[in-house]
Amino acid sequence: MTTQIGHRAVVLGASIAGLLAARVLSEAYAQVIVVDHDHLPGTAAPRRCVPQARHTHVLIERGQQVLEELFPGFTDDLVARGVPTLDNVRDVRWCLSGHRFPQPESGMTVVSASRPYLEGCVRARVSELPGVTLADRCDAAGLTMTPDHRRVTGVRVIRRADGSAEEVLDADLVVDATGRGSRAPTWLAKMGFESPEEEKVQVGLGYTTQIYRAPAPGLGSDLGVVIGPTPDAPRGGALQLLEGNRFLVTLMGMLGDYPPTDPDGFLDFARTLPIPDLCDVVRDAEPLERPRSFRFPASVRRRYERLSRFPAGFLVTGDALCSFNPIYAQGMTVAALEAITLRRHLQRVTEPHPRTFFRDVAKVIDVPWDMSVGADLAFPDVIGARSPKMRIANAYIPRLHAAAAHDPVLATTFIRVAALVDRPERLMSPGTVLRVLRQNLPGPARRAHHPAPDQVNGVNAP
Repeated sequence: MTTQIGHRAVVLGASIAGLLAARVLSEAYAQVIVVDHDHLPGTAAPRRCVPQARHTHVLIERGQQVLEELFPGFTDDLVARGVPTLDNVRDVRWCLSGHRFPQPESGMTVVSASRPYLEGCVRARVSELPGVTLADRCDAAGLTMTPDHRRVTGVRVIRRADGSAEEVLDADLVVDATGRGSRAPTWLAKMGFESPEEEKVQVGLGYTTQIYRAPAPGLGSDLGVVIGPTPDAPRGGALQLLEGNRFLVTLMGMLGDYPPTDPDGFLDFARTLPIPDLCDVVRDAEPLERPRSFRFPASVRRRYERLSRFPAGFLVTGDALCSFNPIYAQGMTVAALEAITLRRHLQRVTEPHPRTFFRDVAKVIDVPWDMSVGADLAFPDVIGARSPKMRIANAYIPRLHAAAAHDPVLATTFIRVAALVDRPERLMSPGTVLRVLRQNLPGPARRAHHPAPDQVNGVNAP
């Protein structure tokens, strides 16, 4: 437990990032107030301010580990409530670069809850913490600062729930977790600070999602499907089992190739995918609600760590720092890792120093950002600088996927990296490269390899 650092911290945004920030701040501040523009439902209902919540949303293995650390027993609690769990390789049909992966047991457990349900469970846990208050239907109108503009002293809010006038919430620390629409750059500019440099990668992603009654026809004992888009075929899709005897199918298209929302068009789009699994399911499944669409124009990273001046008493986290292409399922996990980083700073029993915090968080973001941006830049029409290292990686990864179709160890190795359990360097280790070369050779050398279970689980895998 961290010794108390200050009296009050205010978190702007009750997203996953904001809730996890509140969780660690509760160890160091007597009072934590989480302010959100939206109505926060008591049930697992989608929120207007989280438009992606109706679509496929997976907390990958590393993120689940962090939530278990912050909320002991969290996974067991979800399972007891009827949320499906699955092995991320054994129970999922992966098709990447057009190659269907084998399905060995990997030891990587995923809790397959919908985003509204997962967020609702986290919100319930946070609201039970001593000293934590959730204030919904509140607009954050700006920051308050000391006369010399060296320190943030609170935030101006308008409580729409009771129609009250603007008021000031004084705070020792304010954390912005308001997502992609964060107004922190504008607020800082008005106070005489530079706005952070922004990096954008235009991906033109579109989702259409339909929710059906479980079980999924023709899926057998499998619990999920992932079909990744490729530069040659920029369409993909996913099937995710949900709580409440439901499952969803999300169809996706890159670079403006958006899936339609009408039933016939949805099915026709599914027919174009490299494997027929989703089409077969959609054709025979019972829909429970109308299809929903979602657009994600660009990944955005704000480089707060590069600013030379920044006020004390103010931090930024979550999508307000970096918003990832959602097809890689990194956002919630990176937010969880940022919360752990904040916790380490609080454990120093001093107020977090913004510039040091941003530098440390940048190291957390670097790996998933490079992974997702590198994968996006494999598409020739995505605009961005391609370093020699990135070009080599984008030539190598499809060959790894092709090899993984015949090698369960390679399949598990890749998914462990994608789930942020292992670092990307694992894919370039000598043993992994040798396996890729062996499987890409013509003739008898290219064969399925069936390792011992401990190899597949990563104990002896290269």
